[in-house]
Amino acid sequence: MSKPTPPVAERRQHAATVHGITRQDPYHWLRAENWQEVMHAPETLPADIRAYIEAENAYYEEELGKPTAELQDKIFWEIRGRIKEDDTGIPTPDGPWAYNSRMLEGKQYPLIVRTPREGGEEQVLLDCNLEAGDGYFGFAGASHDPSHALMSWAADRQGSEYYTIHIRDLATGTEIADIIERTAGDGVWSSDSKSLYYTEIDDNHRPFRVRRHVLGTPQADDEIVYEEKDPGFFVSVDKTLSDNFIVIDAHDHQTSEVWLIDARKGGKPFVVSPRKVEREYDIDERDGELFILTNADGAEDFKIVTAPVATPGAEHWTDLVPHREGVLILDIIVLRHHLLRLERFEGLPRIVVRDLRTGREETIHFDEEAYSLGMSVGYEFDTTTFRLTYASPTTPSRTYDYDLETGERTLLKEQEVPSGHNPDDYVTRRIFAEAADGERVPITLLYRKETPIDGTAPALLYGYGAYGMSMPAAFSVSALSLVDRGFVYATAHIRGGMDKGYRWYRLGRREHKVNTFTDFIAAAEKLVADRYAAPDRIVAMGGSAGGMLMGAVANMRPELWAGVLAQVPFVDVLNTMLDDTLPLTPPEWPEWGNPVESEADYQRIASYAPYEQVSAKAYPPIFALAGLTDPRVTYWEPAKWVAKLRATKTDTNPLYLKTNMGAGHAGASGRFDRLKETALSYAFALKCVNLDKVSS
Repeated sequence: MSKPTPPVAERRQHAATVHGITRQDPYHWLRAENWQEVMHAPETLPADIRAYIEAENAYYEEELGKPTAELQDKIFWEIRGRIKEDDTGIPTPDGPWAYNSRMLEGKQYPLIVRTPREGGEEQVLLDCNLEAGDGYFGFAGASHDPSHALMSWAADRQGSEYYTIHIRDLATGTEIADIIERTAGDGVWSSDSKSLYYTEIDDNHRPFRVRRHVLGTPQADDEIVYEEKDPGFFVSVDKTLSDNFIVIDAHDHQTSEVWLIDARKGGKPFVVSPRKVEREYDIDERDGELFILTNADGAEDFKIVTAPVATPGAEHWTDLVPHREGVLILDIIVLRHHLLRLERFEGLPRIVVRDLRTGREETIHFDEEAYSLGMSVGYEFDTTTFRLTYASPTTPSRTYDYDLETGERTLLKEQEVPSGHNPDDYVTRRIFAEAADGERVPITLLYRKETPIDGTAPALLYGYGAYGMSMPAAFSVSALSLVDRGFVYATAHIRGGMDKGYRWYRLGRREHKVNTFTDFIAAAEKLVADRYAAPDRIVAMGGSAGGMLMGAVANMRPELWAGVLAQVPFVDVLNTMLDDTLPLTPPEWPEWGNPVESEADYQRIASYAPYEQVSAKAYPPIFALAGLTDPRVTYWEPAKWVAKLRATKTDTNPLYLKTNMGAGHAGASGRFDRLKETALSYAFALKCVNLDKVSS
């Protein structure tokens, strides 16, 4: 039987001139002119574009999908066997009730439930499995009102991240007539339970406006509370834990501005401090005093200041926790008597508890080489407990209640692995690669104790490196399917994230973006030099902005990779940053640069953009995954990239594109369907190092 022929995309003449520079883009036609409509109605995708994408899907299925089907199925059931299917969360108290979520065996989505706080029969508030049916179901969460009589919940049924908010009467279990469409999914209740604040999405898929919906009235009558005029700023709405203020946040990636509304009295919002370029701040509130996390006044790793609600402007900000270089403050929570802050110091997280009555502080940290730490407090402001979660690559997640008065920790839940897991069978390490400019790049490793560290093992090297997002050293039930087959699973904490403070982020964006790529390459070379991995058996993996990383390192050092796995890859960077009609383009100019206004930015982005830099040379095996209704990385970016690679590369190595025709950026919506996508990705990785037949 003859092998399938790879699809060849038609080349069509298209030229664009910017800053006097003309570039040819023969695959521009894959960008549907009606892309906004496609987000809502995928069936409206033009026939010629659909034909090409479906041809790529058919080719992937014949060449990768079917040949690895048995292996995928085995990995899927392995991962599923590590998940406690009938899992129950930890009840979170609020007034007379304790709210929770539960997963049922064999079901894809959660139940939202509550029980009387003092004990009693459970009430099922929402069964997402019934609401989902057989289609895509992106659940944005549920929020009960202050009276505990109503609950708002939001879902996206296309994968396009346009959420519809429904409101349920909790006494009857039925929806009231009010339906709020085209939202970001963030419904926030007023204190009197008579209205709901929400963020509206515009035609270009930008959250730009906050409205107030009064129950029982048409959505068309909803009052505009705040409207953002700058397309580079996104808007969100929330509420202080004290329940005193509705919080409207307008921000791009480097600048923020906060407006407040009295949650009890309503009225017009007032600004905390007008936006100032490259100044960020977030607020919380206690007894008429604002607690503000900010990078103002050169506090690159952030500091905490206070100001009266009555005079909240920056001229009234007073340092409470001063800036300390190298100690990055990630988050704060304000309670009645305590301030909690999550910090990162020397690459590891810690929680600092401050008693606001005495100023006394206590630090919570753990002793492993690499671990993740998180904190939360639920619904109540006047409480003396908070919740912390701890995990490491070898240690499943543990959730504790921490008593703020006594310092006592109570273990509430430990992640169960039904198929069995012994942390002593695994090793977690933190090593450092030296970048070209001398910076030390952290790498977190996970492998089995019996895996030979002699330069023969395969490795999967994961990276992201953008938007200041740090990669936690957490436990993954999925990664074990590679590790148990002899892989070293490595995470490169490269510049562009904030793993080593805000400076680490600054040195991986805009004019320093190439550091992200060279850091990742240095991490791969370190794995080889220290004999953690064979030089010809490293599979690179990244998604979204990490997919850009995959495209860049495939162009820069193609010989270094046994395979490249690019999930929803942001690879057509230049053309996307030139198109200000796309959802994320104006807000992302501070991250990448603005090639519309700046020729220097144009030239710099063009010099690394994966699509632009594809050239006639040998590439490693590449597998790209996309979502047709993805508003973040549009489907045509990976489609154009793969089309150009097919027409340009000089090797015969595999090149696959799989586009999910019924999902967006996050892939499949159900928990088991997501596992199938993970199993497929891992099957590709195993195939790249010739372990696909052994493992199946």
